[in-house]
Amino acid sequence: MLKWLGSSNIKKYVAAFLESEADWLRGKAVVDIPAGSGYTAGIAHRLGADVRAYDLFPEFFEAEGLECRPADLTQALPVESASADLVICQEGIEHLPDQLAVLREFARILRPGGRLILTTPNVSHLRARVSHLLTESDFYKRMPPNELDALWFAGDGRMYFGHLFLINAQKLRVLAAVAGFRLRRILPVRASFGSLLLAWLYPLIALASLYAYARNVYRRDEFDPAAKRRLFREMIRLNLHPNTLFGKHIFWELEKTDEARLRVHRSSRDII
Repeated sequence: MLKWLGSSNIKKYVAAFLESEADWLRGKAVVDIPAGSGYTAGIAHRLGADVRAYDLFPEFFEAEGLECRPADLTQALPVESASADLVICQEGIEHLPDQLAVLREFARILRPGGRLILTTPNVSHLRARVSHLLTESDFYKRMPPNELDALWFAGDGRMYFGHLFLINAQKLRVLAAVAGFRLRRILPVRASFGSLLLAWLYPLIALASLYAYARNVYRRDEFDPAAKRRLFREMIRLNLHPNTLFGKHIFWELEKTDEARLRVHRSSRDII
């Protein structure tokens, strides 16, 4: 799942994924937001998809044969409900203050069983975890988020935050579940060599994860025991996944589920 050599540009891995899904992609309705320069939208278009591109700054879009329309991910999207087969959100969610809201918007515009391709810088890998411990930054050479670098662009009523809202894998998993998605696949990304140097921490992380599981699996008796065990095991697998601990990016394929709500089962009733 991890790539040891090659480009660290996440666009290359998204492009490779689209190429591998060319047969499925042909004729599908694809929403690419934020579309950026149009690199990914252009590849999906070439593979035969019906691509609709959106961005806060459509003036930077360059893909031939496609139009990029203005859209703000902090607002309701100008897309009909249940009209898309695939949504591509590449390096976008880390710029947004209300990440649950945008995931719910993606669920709204996707058809049942539709897919969401989501990438974001990985702050769950080992180098980022250690850096956060030392300086509360995702990289020890950088300053923590601050007023000087929090805004990458502001003007004409448009505001674009920098990496102010970086999200870890576990938080992203639960927000996606609440929005009505399940994690379908963790896709290949380039390894972070700084994280590989910290691989000796893996046994400690594994032991801590198992200890947390043992301490919590028998608590809260009002929840269905089997459902609770499945959930906690899923969380441990994600925490110990090589791409989580060593990958430079989170690159997930999520699938819209039948229900747009996450239900937690109690012994006597369901709660949201």
